[in-house]
Amino acid sequence: MTLSILALLGLILATAGAELSSRIVRTKYGELSGVIVTLDRYLEGVEVFRGVPYASPPIGSLRFMPPVTGALWQGVKIADKFGPVCPQKLPELSDKMPKGRLEYLKRLLPYLKNQSEDCLYLNIYAPVQGKFCLFVFSR
Repeated sequence: MTLSILALLGLILATAGAELSSRIVRTKYGELSGVIVTLDRYLEGVEVFRGVPYASPPIGSLRFMPPVTGALWQGVKIADKFGPVCPQKLPELSDKMPKGRLEYLKRLLPYLKNQSEDCLYLNIYAPVQGKFCLFVFSR
């Protein structure tokens, strides 16, 4: 349920109003630049950093192992595209399911088709007016 809510929030923000470049944020891995998404004229924008790697790709000897700290990158990483999702069976669409669910899955399906074992990425959302972008890591 939580994953569905997060996916829906990401989908809403991904398809929302105009996108502008955001500020450059420094992390211990390198610098990031995301996009600013506005939902409507009465709401403040949201700074979005998509597809931010938080660990080394879990391939080869790292497959089925706990995440390993990712490598540093040089320059500014443009974080404007979603990273791939982990491999999973795609939902079967049927006219027999409730109309709301069918429409929801149709909107979500394009994002679920980009699958890879290299799927350890974060999508980070922060208020534009904030001075700091909050990164939350838990182990």
